[in-house]
Amino acid sequence: MESIAWMAWTLPTAIFFAALACTLAVMTWLAAVYPEAERIGVLRIPTTRGDRLFISLIAAAVIHLAWIGLVGTEAIATLPVGEEGFEISSLWLASGISLVTAALIFRTV
Repeated sequence: MESIAWMAWTLPTAIFFAALACTLAVMTWLAAVYPEAERIGVLRIPTTRGDRLFISLIAAAVIHLAWIGLVGTEAIATLPVGEEGFEISSLWLASGISLVTAALIFRTV
């Protein structure tokens, strides 16, 4: 574990990488079971599931960077867990917005 000690592994970071790994596994399974077919959406270009996933990930990165720049990462609540409590960052709201954006991208693009 010391080989990755240089990175600041926090709960949101771990959740992000776990969700990304699960997403890639599901996309791989979907590609094997249900072959992809290109479709044309609001962008008027043919896109596959992988294209829409890539657009969603780029949009999530932009949303999070904009959120950090405009709103910050202040705690919005503290859960009564343990002696000091567990702070919930406002970045969770940006994550929720990113999930809604990804759903819209997969439905319309």
